[in-house]
Amino acid sequence: MMKIIFHPQTLRETINQKRKENKRIALVPTMGNLHAGHLSLVEQAKQKSDVIVTSIFVNPTQFGVHEDFDRYPRTLEQDSQLLEQAGNHIIFAPNVKTMYPNGMPPLIEVHAPLLDSLLCGASRPGHFTGVATIVSKLFNLVQPDVAIFGEKDFQQLLVIRRLVSELAFPIEIIGAPILREANGLAMSSRNQYLTAEQRALAGKIYQQLCVSKNWLLAEKNNTAEKISAHCQQAAEQLNQLGFQTDYYEIRRQSDLQSPQVEDKELVILVATKLGSTRLIDNLVLSMGDQV
Repeated sequence: MMKIIFHPQTLRETINQKRKENKRIALVPTMGNLHAGHLSLVEQAKQKSDVIVTSIFVNPTQFGVHEDFDRYPRTLEQDSQLLEQAGNHIIFAPNVKTMYPNGMPPLIEVHAPLLDSLLCGASRPGHFTGVATIVSKLFNLVQPDVAIFGEKDFQQLLVIRRLVSELAFPIEIIGAPILREANGLAMSSRNQYLTAEQRALAGKIYQQLCVSKNWLLAEKNNTAEKISAHCQQAAEQLNQLGFQTDYYEIRRQSDLQSPQVEDKELVILVATKLGSTRLIDNLVLSMGDQV
């Protein structure tokens, strides 16, 4: 039977017992309000572990002042049912006081200075510091062998990979592919903020990403000037449809810097608003692919 644990000491005792049984531990960090995309992370964890710990914590330090922390859905009962059906073993659902016992902002934080100042980091100051700090805490509490993160937030995944490398966490990080709705919209807890009309329109984001991918593969040797012009045009096309685009960029997968002509592993990233709802998406490609 699945356990729901609220306190770190209980979590540690439970995990320690599993380790004595030589069990391999997986961590799936979430903020709850789960959907099929989250459950696909649990499915990935099944392939890599004996015990799956899914954390559910709406982390205040990764929300900006005017963002949706207060209205972000808390649906623990529903989430618990979904996770039990999916074969999850342990839910860790702490409260804010548990995770920040000395208050906020925390005295000690984990920064990713080369990654948290661009793209989403530029628009959401302090966001990736909040992410890196809370993930570090979860890693210390669970001490998993493997952790699963969705690829929808490509920048976050890169921050986590660098975090593990720089701080020498002995954890395998796995990126799980994006799950999409029928019209291509990347699954997200925030999609429920959209009206039916907005939800239908939001599929245009993925369509534009596919246009850009095909353009890159067809053009091959693109200069920085060509890429910049294409991204500007793509953002304008989304805006004409009713979006408010924060950024639309083509970057290197390895470090999210602007690509050089010789770079082959690229990612197209977008962040945009539809009404008051912020949506992000990305599409990775190798320049060795065929159109």
